[in-house]
Amino acid sequence: MTLRRRLVLSIVALVVAVSAVIGAGSIIALASIQTGAIDGQLQKATARASTKFGQGEQSPNGQRPNDDLLQPLGQAAGTLTAYYFSGGRAGGIVLQEDSSRGQLTAAQLDRLGDVKVGVDPATMDLGGELGKYRVAAVQVDNPVLGDAVLVVGLPLAPVYESVWKLLGVVLVVTVLALLVASAVATAAVRRALRPLDRVAETASTVARMPLDRSDALDGVRVPDADPATEVGRVGTAFNRMLGHIGNAMQARERSEQKVRQFVADASHELRTPLASIRGYAELTRRMGADLPPDVVYAMSRVESESVRMTSMVEDLLLLARLDEGREIQFADVDLTGLVLDAVNDAHAASPDHPIEVDLPAEPVEVVGDAARLHQVIVNLVTNARTHTPDGTRITVGIAPCQDGGVDLTVRDDGQGIAPEFLPKLFERFARADSSRSRTAGSTGLGLAIVDAVVQAHGGRVSVTSEPGDTVFTVHLPDRAALVDGDGDGDGAGAGAGAWDAVPERS
Repeated sequence: MTLRRRLVLSIVALVVAVSAVIGAGSIIALASIQTGAIDGQLQKATARASTKFGQGEQSPNGQRPNDDLLQPLGQAAGTLTAYYFSGGRAGGIVLQEDSSRGQLTAAQLDRLGDVKVGVDPATMDLGGELGKYRVAAVQVDNPVLGDAVLVVGLPLAPVYESVWKLLGVVLVVTVLALLVASAVATAAVRRALRPLDRVAETASTVARMPLDRSDALDGVRVPDADPATEVGRVGTAFNRMLGHIGNAMQARERSEQKVRQFVADASHELRTPLASIRGYAELTRRMGADLPPDVVYAMSRVESESVRMTSMVEDLLLLARLDEGREIQFADVDLTGLVLDAVNDAHAASPDHPIEVDLPAEPVEVVGDAARLHQVIVNLVTNARTHTPDGTRITVGIAPCQDGGVDLTVRDDGQGIAPEFLPKLFERFARADSSRSRTAGSTGLGLAIVDAVVQAHGGRVSVTSEPGDTVFTVHLPDRAALVDGDGDGDGAGAGAGAWDAVPERS
């Protein structure tokens, strides 16, 4: 449940609770006040009835008490009067609205007989049409009839009628208050949380941004940063966090730039001494007739390792140039021809691996750098050959995509890649030695170069692997996406001229 909804429901619940408390208190107070008024009237009615009952000798024509003595003047309609003599004689009447007298039933007289003399008035349900009554009992002495207990009662129907009317009013007022409170609370909460919505919108904007450059956060700030308010403190903290992130990104960029520059300079400077070492080692090896066999072997190893180190230096130099946005020259490239050339080279280099192609009938052309795309294919095929045992089948395929781009796939049926290694497969110097057998040395830069070249072309590379089926997929965008700069890689759509003018370091 959203914060806005919780706040609105809390306010509405508070209004309902307050209305319920006020309504319940009003109803209880009204019932208590009217019951007290009934008790006052009952006291007067009891006094009138007991006075009239005690003057029985003045009753004309010898009328019976329940015919005359139980109906003194001034009694209101609904007044109940009952008498109980010690000999068991009892009787009672109820004064009707038309001043007639209704007789109490034996069950009602039995219930009224339980009323204690001299105690506070009590509420009693007499059932039938009478319902609940407020009753009191007094001891009277009639000079003719003797001692008796006189019970007088007044109906509580007016009290309950008033209570029900007030309850109806309370319910109507509560419903109206609920509707008004809901509308007001919704508007007030929406207005109060509007700054928080802006904070959330800014956070969502930052989350969608590619934070690969320090200037990505320029101008991204929360306008609501008043420390006097709760939301303002959140905005202030968020802006401070964005500032820290921007500073950290700048520091990271400076550090990465220094590392890239060092790698580029070191790689460039190492090429000449490595070439010299390789040349002297080769020259010494060719003069092996005048040297001991162990020296000849040592020189051959020096030459082999210098070749390997030269390859690593060239890879590092290429990655450094790709990081700087260099080395890519866009033109129309026959991707089908590049695949066939790479597969033919792989056949010659590794005859123990059957390599097949799955190509469309018509040649497939893309916009890119032919040399770098050829290197991508070679690296992927070499990776499959190097890390799978002999006899593993490798298939290189090309398939058009619905978005106009092209998918280049390299599939092998080897033992697969460990799942925990897949997320870091394209990192530099990453090698999954424990998951795929190595038959040759590896610098761990081949797939990093593939990823860098593909991103420079505005594409993306992905991998899926399970035992018996490992697939590397390179997606290259179509010509329109590359020219417009809408590819997945940053700066890939800058056009060929941005790289054509950069001279290659020698």
